Order: sequence, then structure tokens, then C-alpha cells
Amino acid sequence: MWDMATALSLSHLGSLMRGVRSVDEVGADERAASLAKRSIKKSSKLWALDLAIRCMDLTTLEGSDTPGKVAALCAKGIRPKPGDASIPSVAAICIYPARIADAKAHLRGSSVRVASVATAFPSGQSFTSIKIAEAKEAVEAGADEVDMVIDRGAFLSGDHEKVYDEIVAVKEACGPADLKVILETGELGTYDSVRRASILAMAAGADFIKTSTGKVQPAATLPVSLVMMEAIRDFVRETGRPVGFKPAGGIRTSKQAIAYLVVLYETLGADWMTPERFRLGASTLLNDVLMQIEKERTGAYQSGDYFTID
Repeated sequence: MWDMATALSLSHLGSLMRGVRSVDEVGADERAASLAKRSIKKSSKLWALDLAIRCMDLTTLEGSDTPGKVAALCAKGIRPKPGDASIPSVAAICIYPARIADAKAHLRGSSVRVASVATAFPSGQSFTSIKIAEAKEAVEAGADEVDMVIDRGAFLSGDHEKVYDEIVAVKEACGPADLKVILETGELGTYDSVRRASILAMAAGADFIKTSTGKVQPAATLPVSLVMMEAIRDFVRETGRPVGFKPAGGIRTSKQAIAYLVVLYETLGADWMTPERFRLGASTLLNDVLMQIEKERTGAYQSGDYFTID
């Protein structure tokens, strides 16, 4: 039985990685495409759109981010559609570490959490000591969640021990905060690499595994997400420890969001249909979801002019 205590004490990490089974790429592509075509009833669609909002990490990760921009994003996250209390708040606001204090101040008293990227985001190319320090300072500044990036150069060169050790160290530095580990799947090359990186991150203590930074293309895709969800499913069967999943990057429409929820339900089940185990990383998705909800309720789309800018 492979439990976390065993995983964390492995002196031969290579044997763990060699034991990860290969992915049937054609099968993954076909299953993801098939699930994406599923149609759902109107009542189920409204429920799914509501869930998409509740699971959303509303994100701004630009060099031009200002306190004012973060304040507006926080207001949007708390009340996505002013005047309509039936629309829930998002799960979290995802920002750079320098903007944590701004977000924390504007989210006080709400259910919306503060998520901060860290560990030399988006490249992951820095000294381990700096990555650990950044994660620790982010939590001390008020982050409820830390989104770290793995060192893809180390992973692709076969230095799995370095990647593993960094995740363990950052997880420890996060203390009470949840740790989401970003694989940057667009740079990993193959589904086999995605599966190995997923298992490695979970064995090292990740609370969530996340597809992408949103800065590299391709970002989140349904087949890659299916591979990661299946890795979570197998990991939970072996260890009994649930791990969350977050696709991020390129998810812009309600149709895409619902497709991810369908794949999630079919792969991991109802227990993962919650913000505690699923997040959608998005910067422009929210307004499309709001317009789709209005269309389902009234039969007519509203113009984007009726919604605040994300």
C-alpha cells in the first residue's frame, strides 16, 4: 500500500516514478472529446454555471496590476452581478504576492479567499531558498492559498528529486495555507510526463494539482485535464488522501467550463464538485457565465455592457 508516510520517506524516488503507468494518448483524446459533447438539461446547466462561479479563482497576473485593479477584482469576486444576490461569490482572487495586502483588505468579511502565485512564477527558475522564502512571505502577508510552479527544466532533465524536494519544502513553508502545484503541462511534452509530474506533486504533499500558469500555450486542455484527474483518482485509491484539481489558462466560455465539470464528475465523482476540491483558473470567464445564466433564465442574452469588467 502506497501511503503518504511511505511516499515522503522514499530514498529511491526513481523507483516511484518508474512505477507510474503509461497513458493511452489516443484513448485519453477520444474520451475527453466524447465527454465534452455531453448535453445537460436546463436545470442542470443552471446548477453547473452556479458551481463554476463558486469554484472560480478570479485572476489577474499582469505586470500592470495596481491596487485599484485588485480592488475592482475583489468587488467583482464578492458580488459578480451587483443587485442579484442569487449569484454566488467566487472561491478566490488569485494575484501576485505584492498585491496580497490589497486583496486581503478588500475581501475582509467575505467568503472569498486570497490565492497568491509564488516560487518564481511563471518560470520556476530561481534558487530554492528564494522560492521557499517567497511562499512563506506570501502566507505571512495573508494568502490563504499558494500556487507554486515546478521547475520544468529539472523535471524534464530527469532531476525528479529536486522537484520533489522543492514541493515538500514549499508545502512546509505554507503552514496552514493550501498548496496548489502548477505543472505547466504545455511544456511537459507528453501525457506520460503529465501523469508522472502529477503523481510526483501529490506524493510531495500538494493539496491541488494545477495545469498551467496561463502564460504558456497550450494551457489547460480537456485531454490533459483528464490525465491529471485520472492520476488523482489512482492516487486517492492508493493513499486515501483526496487531492484537488485546477485547470487554468484559456478557459473563456461557459461551454468550456461545463465540459470540465462533466469530465470531473465522470472521472472523480460528486465529491469533487466543490470549491474545496475543484477550481477554475480564469480571468475572462466570469462574464460569459453570467450572460449564459441570464440567457437560461430569460431566454435572451444580455450585452456584455451590462456587466462590470473582470
